Amino acid sequence: MSSPVVFIDGDQGTTGLLIQERLRGRTDIRLMTLDAAERKDLRRRAECINACDIAILCLPDAAAREAVAAIVNPAVRVIDASSAHRTQPDWVYGFPELAPGQAERIANARRVTNPGCYPTGALGLLSPLVQGGLIPRDYPISIHAVSGYSGRGRAGVEEYEGAGAADAPSYQIYGLKLAHKHAPEIQQHAGLAQRPIFVPAYGAFRQGIVLTVPLAVRLLAPGVDGVALHAALARHYAEAVHVRVLPLHDSNAVEHLNPQMLNGTNDMQLSVFRNADDGQVLLAAVFDNLGKGASGAAVQNLDLMLSSQ
Repeated sequence: MSSPVVFIDGDQGTTGLLIQERLRGRTDIRLMTLDAAERKDLRRRAECINACDIAILCLPDAAAREAVAAIVNPAVRVIDASSAHRTQPDWVYGFPELAPGQAERIANARRVTNPGCYPTGALGLLSPLVQGGLIPRDYPISIHAVSGYSGRGRAGVEEYEGAGAADAPSYQIYGLKLAHKHAPEIQQHAGLAQRPIFVPAYGAFRQGIVLTVPLAVRLLAPGVDGVALHAALARHYAEAVHVRVLPLHDSNAVEHLNPQMLNGTNDMQLSVFRNADDGQVLLAAVFDNLGKGASGAAVQNLDLMLSSQ
């Protein structure tokens, strides 16, 4: 039996290059990519996507939709790393740890949509707590996150590593119209009744994310505090390989969170910080925006799908 063919469409972007790097040398699959001269050839791209077993799309949203529309071979399975299909009901959301049975749904899916980088952290924190009834669905959620500049793709890398790098800002908040495309994704998959306030930022480091969600205990379900929130997260991720919940006694000693501490991995650390006297809790996630937030998640989903081939 021949090895499954995996086609990476958009293999020269930051996510596509890292997926190739993670898959290079594997003997259980055959990688297929397009030559530089063929990348804008719609006919050639359609031929490749219909000749593979699993396609990984690392494309802008419009191009990802075009690629999916070009599929006529019903055997082709797809992992879409763009945001084009993340709220579509006929696509399986590619966050294996999100809910019981999610890994199995991904393994058996024809169409899988990779989560966004920021939603990976936000949903990793919020989904178990909202679905478990500890955070009310109508809680006024606010999310602040700082990502490495590679989160902007080539434009971010060029700004911070190109000819004008000396003039690049050390820190910049964006999304000031509060209409970031990740907010509906977070709302839907967390089960929130209203759109969260999401404030993203870029720092002068290449990759890594720290994301935080502040909570007021008085607005939570009766009897819920930081200890209960931590216990719920610890239970949810007890068997997870790539998501770790920092023990409370360790979080009590933490003074700083380094967004780069898990770079190069597919892991995510979740933490709960508490001010019991004032009834305040801070949920925090740290992970690599190019790892668990992009290429690592895609390869994790690929392996699940290969397990059912």
